[in-house]
Amino acid sequence: MARATTRRSHGRRSPWAAAALIGIGLLITGGAYAGASAAMAATTESTVASTTLTADDGKKLFQANCATCHGLDLQGTADGPSLYGVGELAVHFQMSTGRMPLQMQGPQAPQKPVQFTDEQIAAIGTFIQDAAPGPSFPDEQVLDGEGDAAHGGELFRINCAMCHNVAGAGGALTEGKYAPALHTTTPLNMYAAMVTGPQNMPVFNDMTLTVEEKRDVITYLLYLQENESAGGFSLGSLGPVSEGLFIWIFGIGSLIALTVWITAKSN
Repeated sequence: MARATTRRSHGRRSPWAAAALIGIGLLITGGAYAGASAAMAATTESTVASTTLTADDGKKLFQANCATCHGLDLQGTADGPSLYGVGELAVHFQMSTGRMPLQMQGPQAPQKPVQFTDEQIAAIGTFIQDAAPGPSFPDEQVLDGEGDAAHGGELFRINCAMCHNVAGAGGALTEGKYAPALHTTTPLNMYAAMVTGPQNMPVFNDMTLTVEEKRDVITYLLYLQENESAGGFSLGSLGPVSEGLFIWIFGIGSLIALTVWITAKSN
């Protein structure tokens, strides 16, 4: 008799099996990577939080980035002024706005992207404050924006508007210099500018403007930042020049267009 052979039945694999296996593998791999990344981020954050730069760290940063112009002993050089008496407040203003380190010599140091962290700037300021004391940071109350905005506006118009514009939009000065716009300036840098007198700005000491009056000026500028122009389009807040140009182009232009249209209709 012929030997009967049994054939083993082979089940057909589902076409979705490979896709399911790949998906499970990706999920496992992604989950492991996400967990490892979160653990590393937490470790990094705790390490950064526990690390505080000191005045010695600020000295090293100063020697590496600032001493070429300002001298190793803060005495200044032909390319940069002495830093004796400027204090940590001036350091914060110049470095937190990107004006320093100076990009190139010119009529005025322009604002540019900040090159140091807040902690590094504070460390350099602490080093300079210890080596050659000067103006320091004010009380938080001075910067809270809770002063008299109306009085601050009056003081601003008397002492600052001739350069910065009544609306704080800035303006041109002589020899390529300019007063910057104040629409994005922080309260601390407003105070620092009044106390340290950067660029062409005069120094407003407490004999010129009291601390309370400085608080009022800051309150007024913060009010301008937080409130839109009451008259609608601000047109750059540049006054009659931009307003006259707008009227000339759009106002008279509209009248000419209307006249041409009426003439064409009558013909």
